[in-house]
Amino acid sequence: MTFQKYPEYKDSDVEWLGEMPGHWIRGSLKNLAWIRNGKDYKDVESSDGEYPVIGSGGMFSKASQYLHDGESVLLGRKGTIDKPLYINGRFWTVDTMFYTEVAKGTSAKFLYYYALTIPFEFYSTSTALPSMTQGDLLNHPAAIPSNFEQTQIARFLDHETARIDALIEEQQRLIELLKEKRHAVISHAVTKGLDPAVPTKDSGVEWLGEVPEHWRSRKVKRLFTQSKRQGYTDMEVLSVYRDYGVVKKSSRDDNNNKTPDDLSLYQLVMAGDLVVNKMKAWQGSLGVSEHQGITSPDYVVYSPSHEEVPKFLHYLLRASHMPKVYLSISNGIRPSQWRIEPEKFEQIEVFLPGKAEQLEIVTYLENQLTRINELMLCCEQASNFFSERRSALISAVVTGKIDVRGWQPPASASTPELAQEAV
Repeated sequence: MTFQKYPEYKDSDVEWLGEMPGHWIRGSLKNLAWIRNGKDYKDVESSDGEYPVIGSGGMFSKASQYLHDGESVLLGRKGTIDKPLYINGRFWTVDTMFYTEVAKGTSAKFLYYYALTIPFEFYSTSTALPSMTQGDLLNHPAAIPSNFEQTQIARFLDHETARIDALIEEQQRLIELLKEKRHAVISHAVTKGLDPAVPTKDSGVEWLGEVPEHWRSRKVKRLFTQSKRQGYTDMEVLSVYRDYGVVKKSSRDDNNNKTPDDLSLYQLVMAGDLVVNKMKAWQGSLGVSEHQGITSPDYVVYSPSHEEVPKFLHYLLRASHMPKVYLSISNGIRPSQWRIEPEKFEQIEVFLPGKAEQLEIVTYLENQLTRINELMLCCEQASNFFSERRSALISAVVTGKIDVRGWQPPASASTPELAQEAV
């Protein structure tokens, strides 16, 4: 899509804004709206309340009263400061979220799109929790068109960003489908094998069902033996291994900001060891390590007492159906945390093919997962590209770099709303 520029421009006297259309007015956010503080919600919170309570992280409760009724642009004061929201209706905001009273003659939707271009990281106060001030927001420069142009810009961006959002959503759906495909490929290969014509037998395990007839039954305790190697303080470490908490050895001196006393509680992990997070195994926080390193006391470390293929056991124990198995033998401690006792984990029964077949399955999975991961990367890159195009388009339109005054939506197209509607 190509767009024309305005016929005449003038210097805005703002370096990042550059030139602006000749008939636009140089102003700031305070020419478009008044900023109001949110308030404590404790006295108005109600489970059957009609009105959303909104903080910088979004809606999180309901209220029996409201602070504002109508169109408004919400701006984060503390915490998540870079996610402006458009809202139309009655709502309550807390002290982490500013709300705006839009000035007469200003399009609230234009103000919303303009707010998306604010460089929040430039204004954010240098504190542990990102924060914004009313003064910085109100004085942020703006190139202000007429109300007619503001409305036209908002109509155009509603339509075009909805189209881009649909493309981004499609890429995200593809990524989710590829994740499901990846899980399914792994689970099928490590429980059914690669030959669909092989004779099968009942495993006797409810969650597993039929398995290849020649596969052997083994309990985890026959494959791994619990070990505890503490006092490992010779620390040249790099970073926590993403999936299951192993800190790898590195050639550089970086003790990960832990004192020697802290490190003395850590356990040595050798390549081939199985590490299991007692509280989060059901979330997939376990695996067979490919690295020598250390792990925290939150993990149980098992040394191999088998001659199987470590990578096959890794895929098997992290297959998508296994979290349900771990959860079924765990004890609930508190919401989202379930402890799996080593004694119960060690009683889990698995079925294994011969070593040659394990190697064949691992090779197959490595090839399949490489292809799937490459497709996921392409989808992620496409999603990022569309997001960047969306931001660039919004910036170009609200700063007058392109002229959309003559734009009209296609006759067959409706203009989806991007607004978050209040109850």
